[in-house]
Amino acid sequence: MGAADAKEGHRPYNLVAELTYRCPLRCIYCSNPLNHREVPDALDGGAWTRAFREAASLGVVHVGLTGGEPTLHPDLPDIVSGAAEAGHYVHLVTAGTTLDGPRLAALHERGLRSVQLSIQDASEAEADEVAGTRSHTKKLAFARQVTDLGLPLTLNAVLHRGNLARVPEIIALARRLGARHLELANAQYHGWALRNRASLLPSAAQLEEAASAVEHARGEADGPEILFVLPDYFSDRPKPCMGGWGRRILVMTPEGRVLPCHDAGEIAGLEFWRYPERSLEACWESSPGILAFRGEDWMQAPCRTCPERERDFGGCRCQAFRLTGDAAAADPACSLAPGHAIVRDARREATVEAPVPVYRGDARSLNR
Repeated sequence: MGAADAKEGHRPYNLVAELTYRCPLRCIYCSNPLNHREVPDALDGGAWTRAFREAASLGVVHVGLTGGEPTLHPDLPDIVSGAAEAGHYVHLVTAGTTLDGPRLAALHERGLRSVQLSIQDASEAEADEVAGTRSHTKKLAFARQVTDLGLPLTLNAVLHRGNLARVPEIIALARRLGARHLELANAQYHGWALRNRASLLPSAAQLEEAASAVEHARGEADGPEILFVLPDYFSDRPKPCMGGWGRRILVMTPEGRVLPCHDAGEIAGLEFWRYPERSLEACWESSPGILAFRGEDWMQAPCRTCPERERDFGGCRCQAFRLTGDAAAADPACSLAPGHAIVRDARREATVEAPVPVYRGDARSLNR
């Protein structure tokens, strides 16, 4: 395989731009690092614009502006313009509580192409309880502003043991709001979600009932396209980490670190380079952290000889590290992994009463 072919094997198509980790919500399943307050917003609009240009030369065609809450970045209009002018499809991922109609319209004029809005539940009381603040009513108003502008709207609802029974109501809400897509993403256990796993992990029966409701809704006319993502803990084989570590998705943190996925920076011992200290190409092609699990040379048994290794790429490195302490271990979500008992034990926890969760930003969580 030549150098050009090797690079094509890990060409990034999507840049996930984490503009800031600041957020007015306190969701109990937030995927941001537990130490998010220590991560500065080091990149201004000009730096992000330069990064978008360099990303285009690497092959990136899609930019997702996210966080935290990306609308809290003071240079957001220039960031949207910079991404659009670099030729990217610009997608905003937001909680919908900090952006009014005129500002949204201005972003649309600058090149914003679509919006993903997070919702926590179908009803106000339950949604606000999970978010840790009153926000649901504002979210619904924001959704209508998005569709009034003609922007494609995606709703994202993180599912867990507290709201799985209301999947039909969430689907009905997406239909009323005119969402084109509905992402029913069962919580993946990183960040605050891992801290609150015993409160969030559902039972197998809950998942089966929700999956049945999704299949029924998919057969109805004039509804949104529905994506239903199972949690890793209920699958015999792991999901490929972001389509494979360092293959297709490039994540940039608020401080400019270039990662292969959202949580990789939390793996002890890995070195990830920062932009603009180094070029984006160097960060993607040569950073020790990016190279650590790209390809198959790092794999241990049973991954090394598993016929599924070219499909799942060994699963999630962050999950392996969080659950076993070894990022090169087989992902415990896999039934063949030596550490799979960790996942089986966690599933058993879902049959007992859920403890009180810890909210994002609760300092006590860092001392437990």
